[in-house]
Amino acid sequence: MSCQKISVLGATGSIGLSTLDVIARHPERYQVFALSGRSRLAELEALCLLHKPVFAVAADASSAQRLQASLAAQGSKTQVLFGESGLCEVAAHADVDTVVAAIVGAAGLRSTLAAVEAGKKVLLANKEALVMSGALFMQAVGKSGAVLLPIDSEHNAIFQCLPGNYSRGLAQVGVRRILLTASGGPFRQTPLEQLARVTPEQACAHPNWSMGRKISVDSASMMNKGLELIEACWLFDARPAQVEVVIHPQSVIHSLVDYVDGSVLAQLGNPDMRTPISHALAWPERIDSGVAALDLFAVGRLDFEAPDEQRFPCLRLAREAAEQGGTAAAMLNAANEVAVAAFLQRQISFPQIASIIDHVLNSEASTAVTCLETVLAADSRARALAEQCVNRSGEA
Repeated sequence: MSCQKISVLGATGSIGLSTLDVIARHPERYQVFALSGRSRLAELEALCLLHKPVFAVAADASSAQRLQASLAAQGSKTQVLFGESGLCEVAAHADVDTVVAAIVGAAGLRSTLAAVEAGKKVLLANKEALVMSGALFMQAVGKSGAVLLPIDSEHNAIFQCLPGNYSRGLAQVGVRRILLTASGGPFRQTPLEQLARVTPEQACAHPNWSMGRKISVDSASMMNKGLELIEACWLFDARPAQVEVVIHPQSVIHSLVDYVDGSVLAQLGNPDMRTPISHALAWPERIDSGVAALDLFAVGRLDFEAPDEQRFPCLRLAREAAEQGGTAAAMLNAANEVAVAAFLQRQISFPQIASIIDHVLNSEASTAVTCLETVLAADSRARALAEQCVNRSGEA
């Protein structure tokens, strides 16, 4: 068995750390080739010393210089690159077999595309890359022959529940709809009148999953589920109407596929990202992930409810962007990133996240996506509009 060489983009985040945990359990199968980290330089240094990658990628030249000097002083041979060019280099490097795309947000778009265009096996956690570039991304997959495997728990569950020939079209393989599960986050039962007073700390206190701050806020607003709905449409060639969101507070069923004969297939497991990561790393085989066996007797019950769009307006906005097409999803994502950052910095209230996104989508018309520059231009315009909204909010 040959050892897969893996670049982990976003190694210091929760997905990256879970990936490295799985890799460390199977040294005969996997070897870390490159690691990247943005703001957590000390954590990236520790990971480099532990996993001994050929390359590390820091955010900028200054950070790279500091990291290189510190690693060299400790006898490390890891070479430190920086910036987007460094990310793209380790994503497309000839010696790399697999790329784990786990950078949060639009910052991961170019490097994820670079991995796809180089024909790599790409384990996709950076849903924003696909949300933003949609058709361009999937065209690149088809052209290069890259193997695209989702490691978001929901999309990985869908992938496991679909037949192997689903690329023929969902209708052709008897799929009626995809049921995308959501925990409902920390504010599922919070009185609506209290949402304007919730804090970033409360928004980041997810009941089931351990995640970064940005994705935790997205989960609280259910924008994360809206982005996943858009991602599911591209990954599985589904229409927005074929993807239904179901709130499932226990986060044990990770998603389901409903077939025309009445069968509904579900993938279950403990809420631990090592399960989808290990599945994608070893696909089409199975390996130990380190995750404990699911104890259904301890779970006891499984609950389901429909999402309330009055409580979760971001979910409605995402579905509308998916239906609109073009650059709408890129603008949705850009406005959300700006608004979430402002909320985390206590510049706006939690409900204002959705208000700002709504304003941006109504202020800027969606255009056809003809190239990556079209996407990036729409992203830039949406960010500027969202920043204006944040500034006006601060002046009020």
